Amino acid sequence: MKEIHCESTAHAAALLNVVGSPIASRPCALIKIIFSRKGFDSAAGKVPSPIIEGMPISLPIPTERRSKTTYRRAGLGKIVEQVTKGRIGSDNLCHEDPVFSDGRCVLGQTGAAQSHLENNGVGVSDVFLFFGLFASCGDQDRHHRIFGYMEVDEVRRLGSRPSESDSPVGFSRQHPHTIGEWNANNTLYLGPGAKARNAQPSLRLTKAGGPVSVWSIPTWLKAAGLTYHSNPMRWRNDNELFVASRGQEFVSNVDDVAVSNKWLRAVIGAINQ
Repeated sequence: MKEIHCESTAHAAALLNVVGSPIASRPCALIKIIFSRKGFDSAAGKVPSPIIEGMPISLPIPTERRSKTTYRRAGLGKIVEQVTKGRIGSDNLCHEDPVFSDGRCVLGQTGAAQSHLENNGVGVSDVFLFFGLFASCGDQDRHHRIFGYMEVDEVRRLGSRPSESDSPVGFSRQHPHTIGEWNANNTLYLGPGAKARNAQPSLRLTKAGGPVSVWSIPTWLKAAGLTYHSNPMRWRNDNELFVASRGQEFVSNVDDVAVSNKWLRAVIGAINQ
């Protein structure tokens, strides 16, 4: 039996009815913001995801199992061949995750990364901000940027042996976390979300002119803290962070809701532009 946690239908509808920003209808309660690393980087894919004609395109990492989706099927065949100079082909399998469709998003997580989310109490009403390594074609300015978001309104515990019927409806391809065998804590997060259609400067995390690992951050983040970043030496001042090279999910327990919500509204507004 799959365990499902879900908000009330009325509350979920209220979130979706706010044009451009479901965060705007959030009650004044403590939340968690998760900076979730996804897509190509120097290890997975070995090149940045591209920014093409002003649009960031997060390339899902290559895989050889637990997937039925090729880059071609995901509409990314020509792009992946171009940015990898043919090293990865259109018909190679990819781990397409997170997936976005018609204002909804689904993310799968498992193993140590899922344990980290569980141990930090991530669940309904918390917000994932997906980031990755990007560069414009022909540009050497490699940098981290936010390329999408999801506000969680449902958590599904799939377990180690999910089936095709566990793949969420409303998405055109079977989610990889419903294919094959996984860890026992294999989980899906679902909710309203979107991908950025433009490479807005406000979605850039890496400090301008700085190395990839140095982020410009909002001042509230230092006060709230971020998992994997407990060493005070990582916080160079109130608005700079030397980001950890390892870890997929960085969780912040927001304590100043008004300030963080204002920042989140601005981020989601930039994503939806």
